[in-house]
Amino acid sequence: MQGSPVMPKPLPDTSEPNGEIEQGKRRLPRWFRVPAPGNERYREIQALLRREHLHTVCEGAHCPNIGECWGIHGTATFMILGNCCTRRCRFCAVEKGTPSPPDISEADSVARAVQTLGLRHVVVTSVTRDDLPDGGASTFAEVIHRIRDANQDVTIEVLIPDFRGDVESLKVVLEARPDVLNHNLETVRRLYAAARPQSDYERSLSVLRHASKQGCVTKTGIMVGLGERWDELEELFADAARAGCSMMTIGQYLRPSEHHLPIDRFYTPDEFAMLRSSAEKAGVSHVESGPLVRSSYHAAQQVNHATRER
Repeated sequence: MQGSPVMPKPLPDTSEPNGEIEQGKRRLPRWFRVPAPGNERYREIQALLRREHLHTVCEGAHCPNIGECWGIHGTATFMILGNCCTRRCRFCAVEKGTPSPPDISEADSVARAVQTLGLRHVVVTSVTRDDLPDGGASTFAEVIHRIRDANQDVTIEVLIPDFRGDVESLKVVLEARPDVLNHNLETVRRLYAAARPQSDYERSLSVLRHASKQGCVTKTGIMVGLGERWDELEELFADAARAGCSMMTIGQYLRPSEHHLPIDRFYTPDEFAMLRSSAEKAGVSHVESGPLVRSSYHAAQQVNHATRER
């Protein structure tokens, strides 16, 4: 890492590696070992998603926690509006290109899946749909309403795109009253041009700020390992806190393929603990920080803590 102040040097990894990533001969450190997916609960969820023709970010983004979330906790993050994104972020494994028109039956399918799985907290995200006039906001709202109609006690978290900064589209989602509104900053300001060329750091902050001012519990997520500096991370934590974020996830970037951004470095578990502490000191109340943490990791536990505080 370059710059001042700098991130403390990582602890040496003396263990046996457990696999390779698509970046030369670099190998995953020992702390990336995860349960292999495939138990009965995992297969049940997989079959249900196929039956309802639903997509999940768990599969679309190659999430390393799919075995734990599907197989142990029985949770999944539903990805609406198809599985093809109109943006070309250079860290993301989700398919890019020209999406199909929205499926008018999708909201009912998600609601049935939530009911069948007996979920108490559900996370709904989407690909970015810049091709739609409202960016897909009305579909988010419809999904929220249908889930609530069928599942009275469920809490709902939405992980939304920036809607190109359109406040009216954001208002459509907020008026559907999700319990948590999540929008990921993903990385520090300086790296947006390289990692998210069609997005804007200030625009993403404005989404969180506006939702928070409307009384919604807000959340954001970032990844580390792209070449960010420690002082830049501290700036991001302070920006998120000032925007009203009460929850944050911090995880290690893993390169999906040789066509994506390379990994600058692996952070150690001790460093992730330091990141958690720094974010909390900046004013973010609930922080999940670890190598395998992703946007919806332990989402139910986070929202329970936040709800009790409120």
